[in-house]
Amino acid sequence: MKLLTILLIAVGLAMDAFAVSVVTGSVYKEFKVRHALRMALFFGGFQAVMPIIGFLAGLSLKDYIEAYDHWIALALLSFVGGKMIYESFKIDAVERNRDPSNPLVLLALSFATSIDALAVGITLSLLKTPILLAVTIIGLVTFGLSYTGVAIGKRFGHFFESKVEIVGGIILIAIGIKIVVEHLTA
Repeated sequence: MKLLTILLIAVGLAMDAFAVSVVTGSVYKEFKVRHALRMALFFGGFQAVMPIIGFLAGLSLKDYIEAYDHWIALALLSFVGGKMIYESFKIDAVERNRDPSNPLVLLALSFATSIDALAVGITLSLLKTPILLAVTIIGLVTFGLSYTGVAIGKRFGHFFESKVEIVGGIILIAIGIKIVVEHLTA
C-alpha cells in the first residue's frame, strides 16, 4: 500500500476524533494547551492501537479469505465511511453536557472514535500493509487533527463538525473502491 493511501486512510479515520475535538473545544470556557494535548494523546493513542488489534485478527483469517479480500476491504471501508456520513447528520448534544477533560470521558470518547480503526486494521492485514508505519501515521495524524480540532472548536464551535465527518467517510469509501479497481485491473 502506498504512503499516500495510508495517509488518506489516516485522515479519514481521524475525522471522527477531529469532529469530537471541535465539539469539546467549543465547550471549554478557556482554551488551555493541556486540555488539547490530553485529548490529542488519548485520541491518537487509541487510533494507533486499534488497527494493531484488527491487523492481528485479520492475519488469523487471511488464509480463509485471501481470494476475496479486496471485496472485504471495500465492504469494511464502505461501512465505516457510510457510518461516518450517516452520523454526520445526527446532532449529539450529549457530548456538550460532559466534562471533556475528565479521563473517563476521554477514554469513552477515544474508544468510540477508534472502533472504525479496528475494521481498518483488518483491511491493512489483508493488503499486506506494513502495520508499524500505518499505525504511526494514523496515530500522528489523529494527534495533530485532534489538537487542532480543540483550538478550532474553541474559536468556531459546531460549524465544521458534520462537514469533516462527511469528507472522512467519502475518503474511506473512495479508498475501498480504489482497492477493488486495482485488484480487478491487475
